[in-house]
Amino acid sequence: MFVYTDISEAPWYVVEADDKPRARLNCIAHLLSMIPYEEHGVDEIKIPARQNDEGYVRPSRDTNTYVPDHARSLLG
Repeated sequence: MFVYTDISEAPWYVVEADDKPRARLNCIAHLLSMIPYEEHGVDEIKIPARQNDEGYVRPSRDTNTYVPDHARSLLG
């Protein structure tokens, strides 16, 4: 039961989840609000002129490391 484990050092948060997309957004917003954040000034970025892309060959896809596609297994 929450009443015995919901303490100030380790509080429980309940997400109302009847509307799943709204619940996900609320949960993400809450988690982000718990992280201390300070706005910092940003130096202006100078972007160099684009290189000529003639002759570009894309590297083989097996040289990359990909995030697993969990959505495919969930969506069928």
